[in-house]
Amino acid sequence: MKIINIHKTTSTAEILALLQQKLNPLFHEQKQSDMSFDISEKNGAVEIWQPETYEGFLFRIEPQGTQLHVTRSEHYVDDVNSITVESILNSLFEELAMDGNVTLVLEG
Repeated sequence: MKIINIHKTTSTAEILALLQQKLNPLFHEQKQSDMSFDISEKNGAVEIWQPETYEGFLFRIEPQGTQLHVTRSEHYVDDVNSITVESILNSLFEELAMDGNVTLVLEG
């Protein structure tokens, strides 16, 4: 899990709306691929998954105050699509953050 501080409180709904609006278009632009990801709320977190290709979620993002707890599926850490999604998420987290300031709290 990776814990990042975006220096402002956010909600699951705000994260969900941002990812539903921007993740797939940015992925298509970067990868030149028609693969799209499903993004949904589940138990207070946002999950990103692609059921035709992957079993289970690729990423799970849970807001905790000013922190985002980001869980990446251990089964796909070296997968190029997963790496691309992670890169896009990092830039979108900067959009969410206060003044674009994102701080890594823990990675492990």
